[in-house]
Amino acid sequence: MANRLVILTGSGISAESGLSTFRDPGGLWSRVRIEDVATPEAYERDPERVLEFYRQRLSAHSDARPNAAHRALARLEREWPGKFLLITQNIDNLHELAGSGHILHMHGEIHASRCWRCRHRWRGDPHWQKGGACARCRSTRLRPDVVWFGEMPYGMEKIEAAVSASDIFVSCGTSGTVYPAAGLAGCARMNGARCVELNLEASDTPSGFHEVRHGPATEVVPAWVDSALEA
Repeated sequence: MANRLVILTGSGISAESGLSTFRDPGGLWSRVRIEDVATPEAYERDPERVLEFYRQRLSAHSDARPNAAHRALARLEREWPGKFLLITQNIDNLHELAGSGHILHMHGEIHASRCWRCRHRWRGDPHWQKGGACARCRSTRLRPDVVWFGEMPYGMEKIEAAVSASDIFVSCGTSGTVYPAAGLAGCARMNGARCVELNLEASDTPSGFHEVRHGPATEVVPAWVDSALEA
């Protein structure tokens, strides 16, 4: 059995937990302009508007619970006989709540905070929401620790190394339109990995996968996990 497994998840895996996707019809970016709430320039221009947008999202996240897809990936991590890494583009904590442990949040976490002045990052209570201060520089200009457009995703060196060395690469619930995440399947395939897409519908790069399964995440992800563990 090939034993180096990398999973990439996107907003589609959390949609059935009640969290909005981004680029689908009716998704977040059809209702609000990226330029107004998800860039450093937006925060510089109107920090309260940006923070209110994320307060509303944090409220929605507090009611969300892991679904069968999250639980299946947590099971996969527990039972997989080799190396395992879960890379997520999601800023929610549903993978953690489901029991996953080897997770890299490449776009940050809404429950974490980041200082606007010194860039110190920390987990715990979302101090950015409550008007706290940075423990390092004492600035009160805080933001959610979320990667905005125009910023570099977290952990790219580790991500690229893991993807390049993977035997199996699986993309779950992601549109394949936002780089650098959209380029990871191609990187994996170029380095010899078997690439699998589990998505509601075909992504923008379906030809880059050896195996494609389409349908709701709560159906296709558990089914694929069953087959992977039985192989």
